[in-house]
Amino acid sequence: MDKLLEIVTNAAEIVTKAATLLCPDLEENTQTLQRKIELLKSRKVDVQEDLQNAGKKNAGKKRKRVVEDWLIHVENNITEFETLEQQIQCSRFYSRQKLAERVERMTKEVMELDEQGDFPGGLFLEVDESIGQLMLTPPHNGQAFLQNFNDIWSSLMDDNILSIGIYGMGGVGKTTLVMHAHDKLLNEPKFSGHVYWITVSQEFSIHKLQSDIAQALKLHFSCGSDEKKRAAQLFQTFQQRGSSVLILDDVWKQIDAEKIGIPPRRDGCKLVITSRLKEVCDRMGCQRIIKVNTLSEQEAWELFLKKLGRVELHPEVEEICKKMVKRCGALPLALVTLAGSMRGVTDIHEWRDASEELKESCMGRADMENEVLPILLYSYDRLRDPKLQRCFLYCSLYPEDYPIRKEELIENFISEELMDRRLSWRAENDQGHAILNQLERACLLERVYLIYLDEYHVKMHDLIRDMALGITKHNRRYMVKAGLHLREIPDVQEWTEDLDKISLMKNSIGEISIGISPNCPRLSTLILSQNPLKSIPDCFFTQMRGLRTLNLSSTSIQYLPHSISDLENLRTLLLRHCFELKSVPTLEKLRLLTRLDLSYTGIEELPDGVESLTNLKVLDLFSTSFSMIPTGVLHSLSLLQQLRLPNRKGVQIEEVSALKQLEDFCGSVNSVRDLNRLIAFLQSMMPPSFYFIVLISKFYGHIFREQSRSKLVGFGKESLMDSSLGEGEILLPRDIEELCFSRSGLSGSLADGFQMLNNARYVKKCSVSSEDEIECIIRLSSTEEQQSRGVPFQSLEKLLLYGLPNFIGLLMWEGKAAVAPLSPGIFTQLTDLEINECNKMKKIIPWSLLQTLPNLQKLEVNYCKEIEEIIGDEDDDGSPVINSSAEVTMPRLKKLTLVNLPELKSICKGMMICDSIENIKIMLCTNLKKVPPLDGQPSPPPSLKKINVHADEKEWWESLEWEHPNANNFLQPFVNFKHFE
Repeated sequence: MDKLLEIVTNAAEIVTKAATLLCPDLEENTQTLQRKIELLKSRKVDVQEDLQNAGKKNAGKKRKRVVEDWLIHVENNITEFETLEQQIQCSRFYSRQKLAERVERMTKEVMELDEQGDFPGGLFLEVDESIGQLMLTPPHNGQAFLQNFNDIWSSLMDDNILSIGIYGMGGVGKTTLVMHAHDKLLNEPKFSGHVYWITVSQEFSIHKLQSDIAQALKLHFSCGSDEKKRAAQLFQTFQQRGSSVLILDDVWKQIDAEKIGIPPRRDGCKLVITSRLKEVCDRMGCQRIIKVNTLSEQEAWELFLKKLGRVELHPEVEEICKKMVKRCGALPLALVTLAGSMRGVTDIHEWRDASEELKESCMGRADMENEVLPILLYSYDRLRDPKLQRCFLYCSLYPEDYPIRKEELIENFISEELMDRRLSWRAENDQGHAILNQLERACLLERVYLIYLDEYHVKMHDLIRDMALGITKHNRRYMVKAGLHLREIPDVQEWTEDLDKISLMKNSIGEISIGISPNCPRLSTLILSQNPLKSIPDCFFTQMRGLRTLNLSSTSIQYLPHSISDLENLRTLLLRHCFELKSVPTLEKLRLLTRLDLSYTGIEELPDGVESLTNLKVLDLFSTSFSMIPTGVLHSLSLLQQLRLPNRKGVQIEEVSALKQLEDFCGSVNSVRDLNRLIAFLQSMMPPSFYFIVLISKFYGHIFREQSRSKLVGFGKESLMDSSLGEGEILLPRDIEELCFSRSGLSGSLADGFQMLNNARYVKKCSVSSEDEIECIIRLSSTEEQQSRGVPFQSLEKLLLYGLPNFIGLLMWEGKAAVAPLSPGIFTQLTDLEINECNKMKKIIPWSLLQTLPNLQKLEVNYCKEIEEIIGDEDDDGSPVINSSAEVTMPRLKKLTLVNLPELKSICKGMMICDSIENIKIMLCTNLKKVPPLDGQPSPPPSLKKINVHADEKEWWESLEWEHPNANNFLQPFVNFKHFE
């Protein structure tokens, strides 16, 4: 036995030595990778600490999506390395070669992640300091509304009332009332911006509600899923925040506040709930209960006319309208929806017909609230056009109260073939926007503005969604269990044979049990996105052969089941943001596929069979780790209209040039020559709707939003310095809208480096970040020479400058910030100017430039160490161009933000007229003695909404000097002293 053990041991040593000889550097390379992983861990900790302890520096800001993505990629690499270490320790010669390749790949990725972790321009986006969730506040509806609002507000201000219940039937306006209160509370010093809104809905659980509240509080649970421990952590967080308000909207049954973790006490959290049921308010022990009644007859009539959009009505039409208003039971939602469906109708016959239809739809409905749904259903029926109805019903697949991105909806309308077919993607996109506009006008969808994304989304009122789901129970059946925090998929008995669409998005489904195979032969759409789903059994899809759309986006899935390869009717496969996905089975049989999204996945090779997808119109491979795309693949996909390629590899120009129907392109190129060839190709066809082209793959684009729909060219790391990229003049597309530079090697003047900018008529946005050598945007010369060169940036609307250590000023004249006459037209369309970390600048806007900025609406200057003055020039002898009596007018300026400018002594030496100013934020500018935009008049600017100052700087604010003796007094109601978090 001992002899046998000795033989085995010797054999193992021989195998190990052979393996070491095969890959002699594996251990050393692994140690190198380990050191880089440790450095990456340290950087991750630093970033997380900055996020958690934002405090003053990042006041009022929301973390950027690129930061979130970076943290996810870092965590994935750390986890993968731990697994890799174990595999190396147990490896033999047959696996070491593959492990060595993984070590090499990971080392490159970790180095890139470490470099990207610099985040030029910071970790956060500027948003409203207090709003955690946007409340789009509709206009109020008359005296009854004001009375109810005053009752609510007086209760909120009463320290003895800790819980308030607001009840009334569906559609009566409870949520609208509380939205108004929410927005007003944000500016109430008593609560320091600690106001949180949660939509509860009919189906909720303690676990889900705790998660939603934690998200609003920006709290990360450290206790797993234990509800008691989570409640204790929530309770403690509320206690630490001090006075705050928690609004629970749409509560259907009693909630035990203590089980959730809500402390209703004087030094804790004030609770507000809305419900359709008074008994819910009673059972939750609300100290003040307010009933929201329907409108008066006159208020109902005025609201209907307002939404109808008609000033004069024919007497017979007016009589019909009054009958219709009466049938609405004075419910605002019913009135608004009905009026929206009748807007634009002029024919008396159509009015009479509509009145009869409405009368019949409400027959037999004795209960007031039950009358609302027939009215809403009538508005749906009045859409008439089947495609409008199909698109409307599709919106109900999203969770309740969920803001839906318009572009995402339209992409789904197209891929689900809900609209009329058009020859081009642009035409279909236009049709999608037209449909959404029609649904908004009919008041079946609401428009919501998301501040942190700076874009409009749409969503459904919960009653309208209920109506839509009711329709789908009878025709082309839907099963919608979205946003309910489900831990498991519904029981197999619920997966009936007649189902057409199933949405389980935004739940907590982690796995699908082995052996489950629902029998759904007619199922066309399955949405499992936004679940922590890790795996799907192979048998799951075997009885879904009619499936046309499969959405697994934003899941934790690692491998797809092979049964996907047999879904021959599949048109759409969405795997976006599946960061852990490593491979996709062959797609060869999916010849009907028109849309394939593999963006932000971990797959390293293009799936087998993609070249067979000859019907493909949309292919998204952005932010993948592909080493290459095999030659000939793109050439075979001749119907492609949208193409987004990996951002690390240069595109093969010959392949792209074969795509004659291309309308939307995103990719990078490796040389100036390729850039020029690609631009020439794109311009030779009908100009594309959108493009995003980057010169070389390492592009630090914090100024790039992945959903951006623009015509953009960017210049990445050292792309203007590296001779290997090729020589020659850089061409820009004639219709370019955005221009971005990030560590590209810009030097001197931007306009001098790109002469074509002098005649670029369409550039609306320019971003320059982390450029060490750039000194200015435009270097001025004589007026005659300026005129001969053209007018640069004549259409520019947004100019963003981040991390420019040698930047002196926007304009330069004879080596210094300019005092010189300008050609007319320069910067005349500029609305947004943002300057961050430009530490050599002393003045922002020269007096000579100010006169050419009539449209400036937003001026933001942050973290510039040497800034002394915002607006001003000096003559050669150093004397100021503007004296104290000079009048400085900024007619459209709405927002002024000045943060961390330690040397700032003056905003402007002259008298500043700024009647349009709405928001001012000044923080860490303690050498500033005057705030001219707020002074010099006997009353505050008419548009002023708020002035944000850090709570620790009250003494500084009170020490400010004012030209008008009463300025400090009349400004006091607008000042918010806050602890920015």
